[in-house]
Formats: sequence, structure tokens, C-alpha cells
Amino acid sequence: MRNSDAVEEKERAKYEWGSFLFIAVCLFPILAVALVGGYGFLIWAIQVFFLGPPGHG
Repeated sequence: MRNSDAVEEKERAKYEWGSFLFIAVCLFPILAVALVGGYGFLIWAIQVFFLGPPGHG
């Protein structure tokens, strides 16, 4: 194995860890908040425009 291969492996590992941390710390929490908020908005909109409040019957 050449010396440049070892350097490329270290750089690749560095980028992999950076990508993992970005996904775990930034992307997944943002997606979780967006999905839960979007679901809540959908339920709210359905109740306001179509079904009425819960227990209304």
C-alpha cells in the first residue's frame, strides 16, 4: 500500500465522521421537528376546515 493511500483513508475517515456528526446532531433533529410540526399542522387544519374540534358531534 502506498503512503498516499493511507493519507486518503485518514481524510475519508475524517469526512465520514464529519458527515455522521452533521446528520446526527443537525439533520435528524431538524427533520424530527419538521415532521412532528407538519403532522400537528395537518391535524389542526383538518379540524378547522373539515371535522370540527374533538368531541364536537
